[in-house]
Amino acid sequence: MTQGVFARIDRDVVVAAGPDATSFLQSLVSQDLDPVDVGQSAHALLLEPKGKLVVDMRAAHVADDEWWLVCEAGFGPVLEQGLNRFKIRVKVELEDRSAALTAIAVRSFAADVPIGMVSVRNDWPDAPGVEIVGERSAIDELAANLAQADVAELDADAYEALRVEAGSPRQGYDIDESTIAQEAFLERDAVSFTKGCFLGQELVCRIDSRGNVTRLLRRLRSDAPLARGAEVVADGKGVGTVTSVAGNVALATIRRVIEPGTDVVVRIPAGDVTARIEAVAAGTSSETVAP
Repeated sequence: MTQGVFARIDRDVVVAAGPDATSFLQSLVSQDLDPVDVGQSAHALLLEPKGKLVVDMRAAHVADDEWWLVCEAGFGPVLEQGLNRFKIRVKVELEDRSAALTAIAVRSFAADVPIGMVSVRNDWPDAPGVEIVGERSAIDELAANLAQADVAELDADAYEALRVEAGSPRQGYDIDESTIAQEAFLERDAVSFTKGCFLGQELVCRIDSRGNVTRLLRRLRSDAPLARGAEVVADGKGVGTVTSVAGNVALATIRRVIEPGTDVVVRIPAGDVTARIEAVAAGTSSETVAP
């Protein structure tokens, strides 16, 4: 992987602030937030009561009574609404600040976080990374400083290609409201199995202790370009769907019984293409790390 790169990215941010902010979030999200000190962040999920995904997020503890919840662009309103459903007799205010903020993702480079900005760890399996959120003018200045430090800037397509190669799932593409955490390996660093109750805990913990999911996130590699939304076929039967594409490499949700190393057919508009299934090492660890 290219060393020392950055890219401008779109992120939504919901701020939870007030005396009960930490306890309110702790009762709802999948990650244990109690050990997350001010200045640290953690990967967390908001799940439906039945265990399906609502929003995949990074929770940054920015002050004693304030958290910034950073998620994929377009999901801020979903997150705010999902949290507001449970805001009963608690001293916490929720505010979607997405319109005023933008972000930069930095990979394999120890970037300093300027005052007034918030960073969250977002490690990929093949490289550490942070996402830095701030007002647009401040992000523009940060981008200029990174370029002066000889950190290469990637455009959106090049950065997406790195993400797909790394096997990191993206909400709205590889994961959605039908996703169970274990299907995309989100439980590896976004779920605490020791924290106590949270929304959707019963399904996630039952799968962890007694069962398996029927589909998994996989990488596909081909000698020809692939297409998002294409059906994946093995032995003449549909076994999955392509969810993200970067040229000849893609991510897909595939039936668990189709193991890595298997050759499959991907049915794209131009005709059938052969691809090989690869395992992804999505997720890092359950440890909280400082940004």
